[in-house]
Amino acid sequence: MFTHDTLQGRVALITGGGSGIGLEIATTYARLGASVMLAGRNEERLQAAAQSITQAGGAAAVCKTDVRNYDEVKHTIETTVDRFGSLDILVNNAAGNFICPTAGLTPNGWRTVIDIDLNGTFYGCHAAYPHLKASTHGGCIISIITMLGVSGWPGAAHAASAKAGILALSRTLAVEWGGDGIRVNTISPGPIGDTEGVKRMYIDSGLGELEEKKTALGRFGRKQDIANAAVYLASDLGAYVTGDNLIVDGGRWLKYVAQ
Repeated sequence: MFTHDTLQGRVALITGGGSGIGLEIATTYARLGASVMLAGRNEERLQAAAQSITQAGGAAAVCKTDVRNYDEVKHTIETTVDRFGSLDILVNNAAGNFICPTAGLTPNGWRTVIDIDLNGTFYGCHAAYPHLKASTHGGCIISIITMLGVSGWPGAAHAASAKAGILALSRTLAVEWGGDGIRVNTISPGPIGDTEGVKRMYIDSGLGELEEKKTALGRFGRKQDIANAAVYLASDLGAYVTGDNLIVDGGRWLKYVAQ
Protein backbone atom coordinates (compact mmCIF):
# COMPACT_ATOMS: atom_id res chain seq x y z
CA MET A 1 0.00 0.00 0.00
CA PHE A 2 2.76 2.43 1.00
CA THR A 3 6.18 2.48 -0.63
CA HIS A 4 9.10 1.11 1.36
CA ASP A 5 10.57 4.62 1.77
CA THR A 6 7.36 6.43 2.80
CA LEU A 7 8.93 7.35 6.16
CA GLN A 8 12.58 7.15 5.14
CA GLY A 9 14.86 9.23 7.35
CA ARG A 10 12.26 9.96 10.01
CA VAL A 11 12.58 9.17 13.69
CA ALA A 12 9.52 8.18 15.70
CA LEU A 13 8.91 7.73 19.42
CA ILE A 14 5.95 5.50 20.30
CA THR A 15 4.76 5.30 23.90
CA GLY A 16 3.14 2.04 24.85
CA GLY A 17 5.17 0.65 21.97
CA GLY A 18 5.83 -2.80 23.40
CA SER A 19 2.56 -4.43 22.42
CA GLY A 20 -0.82 -4.04 20.74
CA ILE A 21 -1.54 -1.05 18.55
CA GLY A 22 1.64 0.74 19.62
CA LEU A 23 3.85 -2.13 18.48
CA GLU A 24 1.91 -2.44 15.21
CA ILE A 25 2.51 1.24 14.49
CA ALA A 26 6.20 0.94 15.38
CA THR A 27 6.65 -2.17 13.24
CA THR A 28 4.95 -0.55 10.27
CA TYR A 29 6.92 2.67 10.64
CA ALA A 30 10.19 0.72 10.73
CA ARG A 31 9.20 -1.30 7.67
CA LEU A 32 8.61 1.96 5.80
CA GLY A 33 12.02 3.42 6.65
CA ALA A 34 11.66 5.14 10.03
CA SER A 35 13.86 4.59 13.06
CA VAL A 36 11.69 3.89 16.10
CA MET A 37 12.10 4.29 19.83
CA LEU A 38 9.75 2.12 21.89
CA ALA A 39 8.78 3.49 25.30
CA GLY A 40 6.87 1.79 28.09
CA ARG A 41 7.08 0.43 31.63
CA ASN A 42 7.71 -3.25 30.82
CA GLU A 43 11.33 -3.39 29.66
CA GLU A 44 11.25 -7.12 28.89
CA ARG A 45 8.29 -6.62 26.56
CA LEU A 46 9.96 -3.61 24.95
CA GLN A 47 13.16 -5.55 24.30
CA ALA A 48 11.26 -8.41 22.69
CA ALA A 49 9.34 -5.96 20.50
CA ALA A 50 12.51 -4.15 19.41
CA GLN A 51 14.20 -7.46 18.63
CA SER A 52 11.33 -8.47 16.35
CA ILE A 53 11.70 -5.17 14.48
CA THR A 54 15.48 -5.35 14.12
CA GLN A 55 15.35 -8.99 13.02
CA ALA A 56 13.04 -7.88 10.21
CA GLY A 57 15.63 -5.32 9.12
CA GLY A 58 14.29 -2.25 10.91
CA ALA A 59 15.98 0.21 13.27
CA ALA A 60 14.61 0.14 16.82
CA ALA A 61 15.66 0.95 20.35
CA VAL A 62 13.91 0.99 23.72
CA CYS A 63 13.70 3.24 26.73
CA LYS A 64 11.88 2.23 29.89
CA THR A 65 9.46 5.06 30.64
CA ASP A 66 6.59 5.85 32.96
CA VAL A 67 4.68 8.57 31.10
CA ARG A 68 3.28 9.82 34.43
CA ASN A 69 6.73 11.17 35.23
CA TYR A 70 7.71 14.26 33.23
CA ASP A 71 11.42 13.85 33.89
CA GLU A 72 11.34 10.28 32.56
CA VAL A 73 9.46 11.38 29.46
CA LYS A 74 11.95 14.20 28.85
CA HIS A 75 14.85 11.78 29.33
CA THR A 76 13.33 9.34 26.82
CA ILE A 77 12.93 12.08 24.23
CA GLU A 78 16.52 13.22 24.72
CA THR A 79 17.69 9.61 24.51
CA THR A 80 15.82 9.23 21.23
CA VAL A 81 17.51 12.30 19.76
CA ASP A 82 20.93 11.18 21.02
CA ARG A 83 20.44 7.71 19.54
CA PHE A 84 18.93 8.58 16.15
CA GLY A 85 19.85 12.26 15.64
CA SER A 86 16.39 13.81 15.66
CA LEU A 87 12.74 13.40 16.59
CA ASP A 88 10.17 13.83 13.83
CA ILE A 89 7.12 11.85 15.01
CA LEU A 90 5.63 11.41 18.47
CA VAL A 91 2.89 8.82 18.92
CA ASN A 92 1.13 9.10 22.27
CA ASN A 93 -0.31 5.61 22.63
CA ALA A 94 0.27 4.73 26.30
CA ALA A 95 -3.07 4.35 28.09
CA GLY A 96 -4.66 2.94 31.20
CA ASN A 97 -8.28 2.04 31.89
CA PHE A 98 -10.54 -0.16 33.97
CA ILE A 99 -14.30 -0.48 34.12
CA CYS A 100 -15.88 1.09 37.18
CA PRO A 101 -19.17 2.95 37.76
CA THR A 102 -18.39 6.56 38.58
CA ALA A 103 -20.05 6.44 42.00
CA GLY A 104 -17.59 3.75 43.00
CA LEU A 105 -14.53 5.31 41.37
CA THR A 106 -11.92 6.34 43.91
CA PRO A 107 -9.95 9.57 43.57
CA ASN A 108 -6.81 7.46 43.19
CA GLY A 109 -8.37 5.43 40.38
CA TRP A 110 -9.43 8.62 38.63
CA ARG A 111 -5.98 10.16 39.08
CA THR A 112 -4.17 7.10 37.77
CA VAL A 113 -5.94 7.07 34.41
CA ILE A 114 -5.79 10.85 34.01
CA ASP A 115 -2.06 10.73 34.79
CA ILE A 116 -1.31 8.07 32.19
CA ASP A 117 -3.60 9.20 29.39
CA LEU A 118 -3.96 12.98 29.60
CA ASN A 119 -0.96 14.08 31.62
CA GLY A 120 1.30 11.59 29.86
CA THR A 121 0.24 12.99 26.49
CA PHE A 122 0.85 16.56 27.62
CA TYR A 123 4.26 15.64 29.00
CA GLY A 124 5.24 14.02 25.71
CA CYS A 125 4.07 16.94 23.61
CA HIS A 126 5.69 19.52 25.88
CA ALA A 127 9.07 17.79 26.10
CA ALA A 128 9.13 16.94 22.39
CA TYR A 129 8.24 20.43 21.18
CA PRO A 130 11.73 21.88 20.54
CA HIS A 131 12.84 18.74 18.73
CA LEU A 132 9.71 18.51 16.60
CA LYS A 133 10.08 22.19 15.75
CA ALA A 134 13.63 21.46 14.54
CA SER A 135 12.56 18.52 12.37
CA THR A 136 13.59 18.85 8.74
CA HIS A 137 10.51 16.86 7.76
CA GLY A 138 8.13 18.91 9.86
CA GLY A 139 7.10 17.66 13.27
CA CYS A 140 4.16 15.33 13.75
CA ILE A 141 2.20 14.36 16.87
CA ILE A 142 -0.39 11.59 16.80
CA SER A 143 -2.38 10.67 19.91
CA ILE A 144 -4.58 7.59 20.15
CA ILE A 145 -8.00 8.36 21.63
CA THR A 146 -11.57 7.04 21.15
CA MET A 147 -14.93 8.41 20.07
CA LEU A 148 -16.18 7.29 23.48
CA GLY A 149 -14.31 10.33 24.75
CA VAL A 150 -16.66 12.45 22.66
CA SER A 151 -19.93 10.63 23.33
CA GLY A 152 -19.21 9.71 26.96
CA TRP A 153 -18.25 6.31 28.29
CA PRO A 154 -20.53 4.92 31.01
CA GLY A 155 -18.43 2.85 33.36
CA ALA A 156 -15.21 4.58 32.34
CA ALA A 157 -15.65 8.27 33.14
CA HIS A 158 -11.94 8.61 33.90
CA ALA A 159 -10.83 7.30 30.50
CA ALA A 160 -13.56 9.22 28.64
CA SER A 161 -12.54 12.46 30.32
CA ALA A 162 -8.86 11.84 29.62
CA LYS A 163 -9.45 11.09 25.93
CA ALA A 164 -11.70 14.15 25.56
CA GLY A 165 -8.94 16.21 27.14
CA ILE A 166 -6.40 14.82 24.68
CA LEU A 167 -8.63 15.81 21.77
CA ALA A 168 -8.94 19.37 23.11
CA LEU A 169 -5.20 19.53 23.79
CA SER A 170 -4.36 18.26 20.31
CA ARG A 171 -6.59 20.78 18.56
CA THR A 172 -5.17 23.56 20.70
CA LEU A 173 -1.60 22.58 19.85
CA ALA A 174 -2.47 22.24 16.16
CA VAL A 175 -3.18 25.98 16.16
CA GLU A 176 -0.46 27.06 18.56
CA TRP A 177 2.29 25.01 16.90
CA GLY A 178 1.17 25.06 13.27
CA GLY A 179 3.44 28.03 12.59
CA ASP A 180 6.35 25.94 13.87
CA GLY A 181 5.70 23.32 11.22
CA ILE A 182 4.24 20.82 13.70
CA ARG A 183 1.07 18.94 12.78
CA VAL A 184 -1.03 17.54 15.62
CA ASN A 185 -3.75 14.94 15.07
CA THR A 186 -5.60 12.16 16.86
CA ILE A 187 -6.80 8.71 15.79
CA SER A 188 -9.96 7.14 17.23
CA PRO A 189 -9.84 3.35 16.82
CA GLY A 190 -12.96 1.25 17.08
CA PRO A 191 -13.03 -2.37 18.31
CA ILE A 192 -9.78 -3.91 17.06
CA GLY A 193 -10.22 -7.66 17.04
CA ASP A 194 -6.57 -8.68 17.24
CA THR A 195 -5.87 -6.78 20.45
CA GLU A 196 -5.84 -8.29 23.91
CA GLY A 197 -8.34 -5.75 25.19
CA VAL A 198 -11.07 -6.60 22.68
CA LYS A 199 -10.40 -10.31 23.10
CA ARG A 200 -10.74 -10.06 26.87
CA MET A 201 -13.71 -7.66 27.02
CA TYR A 202 -15.81 -8.89 24.14
CA ILE A 203 -14.74 -12.13 22.46
CA ASP A 204 -13.94 -14.21 25.55
CA SER A 205 -17.09 -12.98 27.31
CA GLY A 206 -19.34 -13.98 24.42
CA LEU A 207 -20.14 -10.41 23.36
CA GLY A 208 -18.07 -10.46 20.18
CA GLU A 209 -20.98 -10.87 17.76
CA LEU A 210 -22.90 -8.03 19.41
CA GLU A 211 -19.91 -5.70 19.27
CA GLU A 212 -19.41 -6.48 15.59
CA LYS A 213 -23.05 -5.56 14.93
CA LYS A 214 -22.46 -2.20 16.57
CA THR A 215 -20.23 -1.23 13.65
CA ALA A 216 -21.59 -0.12 10.30
CA LEU A 217 -19.25 -2.57 8.57
CA GLY A 218 -20.36 -5.44 10.83
CA ARG A 219 -16.87 -6.60 11.79
CA PHE A 220 -13.90 -5.89 13.99
CA GLY A 221 -10.94 -3.90 12.75
CA ARG A 222 -7.28 -4.93 12.73
CA LYS A 223 -4.24 -3.33 14.32
CA GLN A 224 -2.92 -2.76 10.81
CA ASP A 225 -5.91 -0.49 10.10
CA ILE A 226 -4.74 1.84 12.85
CA ALA A 227 -1.11 1.60 11.78
CA ASN A 228 -2.08 2.55 8.23
CA ALA A 229 -3.86 5.64 9.54
CA ALA A 230 -0.79 6.52 11.61
CA VAL A 231 1.45 6.20 8.54
CA TYR A 232 -0.81 8.49 6.52
CA LEU A 233 -0.82 11.18 9.21
CA ALA A 234 2.95 10.97 9.78
CA SER A 235 3.93 11.00 6.12
CA ASP A 236 3.93 13.59 3.37
CA LEU A 237 0.58 12.16 2.29
CA GLY A 238 -0.96 13.96 5.26
CA ALA A 239 1.14 17.11 4.99
CA TYR A 240 -1.91 19.43 5.00
CA VAL A 241 -3.80 17.63 7.75
CA THR A 242 -3.71 19.02 11.28
CA GLY A 243 -6.17 19.33 14.13
CA ASP A 244 -8.07 16.32 12.79
CA ASN A 245 -9.50 13.32 14.61
CA LEU A 246 -9.23 10.43 12.16
CA ILE A 247 -11.97 7.93 13.07
CA VAL A 248 -11.04 4.34 12.21
CA ASP A 249 -13.89 2.41 13.80
CA GLY A 250 -15.87 0.79 11.00
CA GLY A 251 -18.66 3.30 11.52
CA ARG A 252 -19.35 2.32 15.13
CA TRP A 253 -19.77 5.92 16.22
CA LEU A 254 -22.62 6.28 13.71
CA LYS A 255 -24.49 3.16 14.71
CA TYR A 256 -25.89 1.77 17.92
CA VAL A 257 -27.36 -1.71 18.43
CA ALA A 258 -29.27 -2.28 21.66
CA GLN A 259 -28.12 -5.28 23.63
